[in-house]
Amino acid sequence: MVRPLTFLCISCYFKGEDFLRACKAAGNTVFLVTQKSLEHKDWPREAVDEFFYLDSEANSAENLWNIAKGLAHLLRARKIDRIVALDDFDVEKAAFLREQFRIPGMGQTTARYFRDKLAMRMQAADAGIRVPGFSALFNDDEIHAFTQAFPAPWVVKPRAEASAVGIKKIHSTEQLWPVLNELGEDRHLYLIEQFKPGDVYHSDALSVDGEQVFCRVSKYMNTPLEVAHDGGIFRTNTVEFGSKDDLDIQKATNKVMQAFGMKHSASHTEFIKCKEDGQFYFLETSARVGGAHIAEMVDISSGVNLWAEWAKLETAKATNGTYTLPAVRQDYAGLLVSLSRFQYPDTSSFNDPEIAWRIDKEYHIGMIVRSDRQERVLSLMDDYARRVFEGFHASAPVPDKPMD
Repeated sequence: MVRPLTFLCISCYFKGEDFLRACKAAGNTVFLVTQKSLEHKDWPREAVDEFFYLDSEANSAENLWNIAKGLAHLLRARKIDRIVALDDFDVEKAAFLREQFRIPGMGQTTARYFRDKLAMRMQAADAGIRVPGFSALFNDDEIHAFTQAFPAPWVVKPRAEASAVGIKKIHSTEQLWPVLNELGEDRHLYLIEQFKPGDVYHSDALSVDGEQVFCRVSKYMNTPLEVAHDGGIFRTNTVEFGSKDDLDIQKATNKVMQAFGMKHSASHTEFIKCKEDGQFYFLETSARVGGAHIAEMVDISSGVNLWAEWAKLETAKATNGTYTLPAVRQDYAGLLVSLSRFQYPDTSSFNDPEIAWRIDKEYHIGMIVRSDRQERVLSLMDDYARRVFEGFHASAPVPDKPMD
């Protein structure tokens, strides 16, 4: 009798429930490593054979070695076939453990391309992928050369954070150096980048054997930076199918995945279409499913549940099987999410038949709409944004760490 495969999943945020369910449904033994503080979250316990808890989510050397010690004890009696990081911040943990225990999958060098924004930009530039001007913050002379070569404004951003957390917009050299001095001994953990105004697009994809088998392209209606720093309402929508933007982003995403050595995984990648020259510039990518309920929007638009399909393709590769993508729909979808000043906002006034999903989270309001016409989705998104802003919206300071 063939032994079931054992998947060790890591998630220090409450997410990935559909991955866990699909992984278990495929006949695997499923272990979940998560934070002790998340012990009582609504995990799909029927899909998890055993839970293991961490006191800290940090990717410090000390914490990684402590996790490795724990896994070493586990491996004395169990066998782990695959390790999967369900959140961006766990990619480093998974890569470290794979390397340490020689478990197949993405190693630390490749994982850097999907976690370290400086490594991303250097690898993309080396592969001929267009990126905004950037510089590491290691050397004062190199920083000065950057400011001379690329006029302000610039953004200083953490190399290892997700979304717009920790990003500071800088308008002059006089403003820059005090910011860098404030970073102190952590300065090397940041980079500086040319700020390019424009629309930000995201692609949510699946790769198998280094080939892109699915890619859905969307455009933020408010950039993540605007939402994080200006207290806006998060909105995104599917771009026109077959349009130049759609095809260009799909092609660029595939080029990024191949340049970064992606073999098989879900991915979330962002590009900016610069208003000054109309060109797309690569911003960042990640080897995971997009957060902020983008996965739900992609599912409603395409019929592809990225979490579940990721689990299926991981299982297929681990068993030398064949992964087959399900039939893909081409419906337009739009997502809106906002903080709410009400703990349980009454959304009954939003009653259009196009609504396909509503958020279920305290002090939040959000919905996804679906239509076969893009203009209908855009119209609803604009209408709902106005109504949410007037009747429900609340804002909060930019967090020191991401909230997903």
